[in-house]
Amino acid sequence: MKFTEMYQEMVNSTEIIRALIANVSQEEAQIKPTAEDWSILEVISHLHDEEREDFREHLDFILHRQNEKWHQIDPQDWVTSRRYNEQDFIEMQMKFFEERKKSLDWLIDLSDADWDVTYTSEFGSVPAGEMFVSWVAHDNLHIRQLVELKRLHVEKITQPYGIGYAGDW
Repeated sequence: MKFTEMYQEMVNSTEIIRALIANVSQEEAQIKPTAEDWSILEVISHLHDEEREDFREHLDFILHRQNEKWHQIDPQDWVTSRRYNEQDFIEMQMKFFEERKKSLDWLIDLSDADWDVTYTSEFGSVPAGEMFVSWVAHDNLHIRQLVELKRLHVEKITQPYGIGYAGDW
C-alpha cells in the first residue's frame, strides 16, 4: 500500500462527495427511490457516523490502543434508530465535512505507521493497512450510491425529454 496515494484518494473522494451533494435541497436529499434504498441524507448521515465511530476510531485502536476493547457498531441499524432521514441536511453536511477534516488532519501524521500491525478481537483480526484501504473503498461505495441517486434525479427533472442518447446506464 502506498500511503500517499491512499491519502490522496480520501482527499479526492471528499471533494467528489462535496460536489455530488452541492445544491441539493432538504426535500431532494430525503427522497428514497424505494423503501429499502437510502436517500442522499441517509448516505451523508451514515458517512458522518462512520467517520467518527468506525473507521478513524477503529484504525486508532489498531495503531495506538491495542489494550482497549474494540467496540461493536451497527451502521445498518443507525439508519432507522438515529432517524437519518429526519436530520437537517445542511447540518449533516457540515458535521460530515468537519469530521472528515479531523480524519485527514489525523491521518497525515500516520504516513510512517506500521500498516501491518493487527488488532485481534472477538470480531476477528484486522491489520491497520486493511482498515485504512477499506475506509477509502467505503467512500467509493457511497460515491457510487450518490451518483445513482443523482442519476435518478436527472431522469426526473429532464422530463418530457429522455436521456437515452447519453448511453446505457
